[in-house]
Amino acid sequence: MKRIAIVLSLAVAMSGCATIKGWFNDTKKENIQPPTPLTQFAPTLNLQKLWDTHPTSGAGESGARVAPAYADGKLFVAGVDGDIAALDAASGRTIWSKRFGQRHGFILHHGQNSVRWAGGPAVDGNLLVVGGLEGAVHALDAGSGAERWQAQLSSEVIAAPAIADGIVVVRTDDGRLFGLNAADGSRHWVYDRSTVPALSLRGNAAPRIADGVVYAGEDSGKLVALRLSDGNVMWEQTLAPGEGRTELARLQDIDGGVAVADGVVYAAGYQGMTAALIADSGRPLWTHPLSSYTGVALASTQIYVIDADSDVWALDLRTGASNWKQEGLKYRWLGEASTMGDAVVVGDMEGWVHWLAASDGKFAARVRLSKHAIQAAPLVVGDTVYVEDIDGVVGAYRVAK
Repeated sequence: MKRIAIVLSLAVAMSGCATIKGWFNDTKKENIQPPTPLTQFAPTLNLQKLWDTHPTSGAGESGARVAPAYADGKLFVAGVDGDIAALDAASGRTIWSKRFGQRHGFILHHGQNSVRWAGGPAVDGNLLVVGGLEGAVHALDAGSGAERWQAQLSSEVIAAPAIADGIVVVRTDDGRLFGLNAADGSRHWVYDRSTVPALSLRGNAAPRIADGVVYAGEDSGKLVALRLSDGNVMWEQTLAPGEGRTELARLQDIDGGVAVADGVVYAAGYQGMTAALIADSGRPLWTHPLSSYTGVALASTQIYVIDADSDVWALDLRTGASNWKQEGLKYRWLGEASTMGDAVVVGDMEGWVHWLAASDGKFAARVRLSKHAIQAAPLVVGDTVYVEDIDGVVGAYRVAK
């Protein structure tokens, strides 16, 4: 399988998938569409910066969307240099930090003495799990950072694991899904029926678990539902059919976030469609011809989708009809979005964080975290949002009332 992140090193400041699409629109780098200039506006949200810090190396040039995880007042972050840390979520103060590498003596496959985190972290109670580019998955004690277990999987891990009911679900880059015992890392089940295309976007959709079911996007443009207890397939549904005369035209993927609520699954395929599916059967409730590399963000009455040109859409949750479209961030190669109260929040290729009003998509607030791309979804906890760029800088912002 060829991953089209081969151009990522040429345009690392841009968000992986969209950058690659822009690059292949014309083989000359200078013909990549320039980002839309940011315009001034009167803010309608009052933002308070709480803190920022640089505890790890972040995703770097891995192409992964490495995002913080939160539990019990702590924020967990990891980076491609093998560093991982727990921060006090209120202050940004480091509670503990570790660096996994040669001095730890972990001998991985291919004889490498290094750990490069790119999948996760994910946390459930006192269990912290993170995956690496060498295919290793490590479980740590969230309170102290002490290692509990490690497992070696078949390929690199560049998506956050999911944890529920004593099972850790990990998506590997070769299309497999592994169900690991959360207590000791032993293999509980493996899903190995994914069709891996010749060409695929760099990145993987993180698995989602809801009501005992695992929902995962595949490089083939399919969304699959597996029973968490044993990994058996319940249904699969194609969102990106991969039609066209060339490999690029047939490029298909479900590479971004999947949302589940009230018995409905929401997902989007690259060069495909955005859809609402009945969780029990996979039958579509509605579809909208809208291609996305970042998936969907769910609110109470609508979902937000960033299209392949980085326009932001709001679709009605019940019908899929378009409520509004914001074109002011076109070609700014946005990362994954999150919902925050009456707004949607998203980062861009130049380190800016944008809040758009849920009602009409107008700009509500804007801050700059850094000069590095923000690819991962901002993490919203109550009235606070935590944002991480690819260099590992993390900032915390609160919407003041």
